[in-house]
Amino acid sequence: MTITLTHYLVLSSLLFGISAMGIFMNRKNVLILLMSIELMLLAVNYNFISFSRYMNDIHGQIFVFFILTVAATESAIGLAIMVLVYRNRKSINVRDLDTLKG
Repeated sequence: MTITLTHYLVLSSLLFGISAMGIFMNRKNVLILLMSIELMLLAVNYNFISFSRYMNDIHGQIFVFFILTVAATESAIGLAIMVLVYRNRKSINVRDLDTLKG
């Protein structure tokens, strides 16, 4: 049995579905929301790599490199903001963040 493009796409769609459920089912914890967004980006990257391998083209893998760079930056900034919010509010619940309106 060989692994085809369909197998990769099914795995990617399962990862994307799990991350979408993580976003819609948990709206309280900011950390889990950020993890779900990162998992969603990884599922999309998996699609890019799968199609890049299938079509024998390197452009998809280069695009994944840039997406991972932006995702790492987004994670670092998001975690820094969460640390500052936790220091001020002693909570990282999403419902507590609506009081930050200035």
